[in-house]
Amino acid sequence: MPPTTSTEATRDRILAAARAEFARHGIAGARIDRLAKAAKTSKERVYAYFKSKEALYRLVSGQELTAIAEATRMDPADLPGYAGRLHDYYTAHPERYRLMQWGRLELDPDEATPDDPIRATMAGKLERLRQAQRDGTLDPSWDPIDILVLLNQIAASWAAYTDFDPDNPTHRDKFLNDRRTAVVAAVERLFPASHQP
Repeated sequence: MPPTTSTEATRDRILAAARAEFARHGIAGARIDRLAKAAKTSKERVYAYFKSKEALYRLVSGQELTAIAEATRMDPADLPGYAGRLHDYYTAHPERYRLMQWGRLELDPDEATPDDPIRATMAGKLERLRQAQRDGTLDPSWDPIDILVLLNQIAASWAAYTDFDPDNPTHRDKFLNDRRTAVVAAVERLFPASHQP
């Protein structure tokens, strides 16, 4: 039987509260009772929807990966442009960057299921990079995993350093624009954009 509107609304509130809770406290530090209160539901209701805190985190992080992919659109022929879009996304949403980092710190990679969204997303991007190498639009001397990890680390480098941001909004915009320029230039030197059609 399809879920009712009330059921969908409760589930959506739980997911929104979970995003905020995990971003702020990580997986181990997240509290289901606090999350339930923020979602205006009960702890028992949360567990009726999700079998464990880890399962809830995996779902939320999978949704976030989808949002990142839609907002940034990786183009292997223009990795500098992709790095700029990632930089923009993470500096606009530092809490989402933190959300994703908690999983890397706290989840056991050996416990991931074959359909784990993080692994599936990574595998898809790696295959796109390999195809670009086969097509001659990306330097084949790089291992695709190195390309992806280096690119992501460079693009996200300023998301973790919000304490350097100027308080004045005008200065902050210029500061972040200068950081974006540096990110794009660094990736361009490593993985130049292809100008082939």
